[in-house]
Amino acid sequence: MTKEEIFETVQSIAADELDTDADKISMDTSIQNDLNADSLDVFEIMNELEDKFDIELDGDNAKAETISDVVDLVAKQLAAKDN
Repeated sequence: MTKEEIFETVQSIAADELDTDADKISMDTSIQNDLNADSLDVFEIMNELEDKFDIELDGDNAKAETISDVVDLVAKQLAAKDN
């Protein structure tokens, strides 16, 4: 799966979870500053991603400041899962 495909999924889930327009979410978007997400919102987004990709992101949530960070975390876990 490419990072672009992962981004599209992250973008969609974040937009749904935060009730915002997906077009406003880019790789550089700050989850807390630009999307006004609180820690519970981030937790729920991460849970959705875990379910969607069948991966574990426990402990990595605090490292995710931007959408790009989330995409990288998911890509890393998917790569580890494939090995």
